[in-house]
Amino acid sequence: MSKRRLNAAGLGEVPVEILRPAYSRRGVSPGIVHLGVGAFHRAHQAVYTDDVLARDPSWGIVAASLRSPDTYDALSPQDGLYTLSVRSQQGEALRVIGSILRVIVARDNVDDLLDAMTTPATRIVTLTVTEKGYCHDPATGNLNEEHPDVLQDLATPNRPHTAPGLIVEALRRRHAKGVPPFTVLTCDNLPANGRTVKRVITRFAELLDAQLGRFIAEEVSCPSTMVDRIVPATSDEDRQRISQRLGMADAWPVVTEPFTQWVIEDRFPQGRPAWEDAGAEFVADVEPYEHMKLRLLNGSHSTLAYLGYLAGYRTVAEAMADPSFVRLVEGLMDEEVTPTLHMPPGADLSSYKRALIERFKNPALRHRTWQIAMDGSQKLPQRLLGTIRDRLREDAPIKRLALGVAGWMRYVTGFDETGAPIDVRDPMAARLRSLANEAEGSIEHLSQKLFTVTEIFGRDLPHDARFTDAVTECLRRLYENGARRTVAELP
Repeated sequence: MSKRRLNAAGLGEVPVEILRPAYSRRGVSPGIVHLGVGAFHRAHQAVYTDDVLARDPSWGIVAASLRSPDTYDALSPQDGLYTLSVRSQQGEALRVIGSILRVIVARDNVDDLLDAMTTPATRIVTLTVTEKGYCHDPATGNLNEEHPDVLQDLATPNRPHTAPGLIVEALRRRHAKGVPPFTVLTCDNLPANGRTVKRVITRFAELLDAQLGRFIAEEVSCPSTMVDRIVPATSDEDRQRISQRLGMADAWPVVTEPFTQWVIEDRFPQGRPAWEDAGAEFVADVEPYEHMKLRLLNGSHSTLAYLGYLAGYRTVAEAMADPSFVRLVEGLMDEEVTPTLHMPPGADLSSYKRALIERFKNPALRHRTWQIAMDGSQKLPQRLLGTIRDRLREDAPIKRLALGVAGWMRYVTGFDETGAPIDVRDPMAARLRSLANEAEGSIEHLSQKLFTVTEIFGRDLPHDARFTDAVTECLRRLYENGARRTVAELP
């Protein structure tokens, strides 16, 4: 006999050792619309919001999935409830999160979503749509005006499908009704993410109507943020284990680590939740923290993902059980990344880096290298290439950074070191595979072909021999010696 589903009516039956919402959900009203209701949002921003609803219940979340109905199908029968699992070497702590009041599938119910975004009670729209969801050029941060989804939304602006299209149409409707604009709060790993989303939506609006573009440029606040929490994909084993402890079925719990961080620029004209009471840090300028996280955590993560996958390691913890990979990451962070960071007084980079190593080693988190490797064409510019540019300006070595880029090149060919196919998930996967095929087995031609992708490498790096020579040499070593030996032989 199958277990009953987790839902509002069954909250009272949750075992006492599992935390439940510290407020009555019947008294909570929506104040936030979130675009991109994936695992990260549910392990991060939704948890911070859950922590403060007892104090101010006007900040409930209406969450939207832009394409897939999977999250809706899982959470709607559960009244938006789900279980948060925090796993460490000391064990697992469970908590039921109640801040998501309902889920909308934008593809099927765009009018419902636009109504939720237009109502005056919605004062913040948050986003975790991943880098590719902004329909921008990762190398420049500008709107990709030739993106097919952008062209579709520009042709039918009242039926948008993209995050920029939805935001601009909702802002247009609010403006027409005299409703003040909401704050747009992106929580994705984009460089200067607030300024990037502001630039993208302003340009999108300008292409529709110059006056609307000016309004968004002048009146819409887009604070930058830095978010940090490792959230692996939920496995069937996770579902079974958590449902067993819960005493009822949870179709989509989320699993994460104890560490969490949220740094936010404090610019919210229509108000905001007291997220600082839940541990968020409000600052005047988030850029130093953003660089710290993107370059130290995300840059190391991507390097581990490509090289670790090629070496046969299926999780980050497996890779970090190899002393050579620990040495690679420590050297990358200490010698090549840290000199490019300029932190405010009081920031403790040494402690942050030590914590990163321990987080990467956490065997309770089965964070798959394949998962982190997704969408590399969108991630490389901010995770590795920005650091490389800073290093080259100082004429400083980039051997570990170059190895990370070479690992990505080897990975996107679509075959691993044994000749087995790799399931490369990337919006440019077909194009990258075609370029790899054109190289016809030549390592030099492979790197040269991939360097032509200006959306990733820009127009500067492909013409800097210090960069291209270093990456091509690392790529040669990966092909000749394999990833494990290449990493082990790093000086």
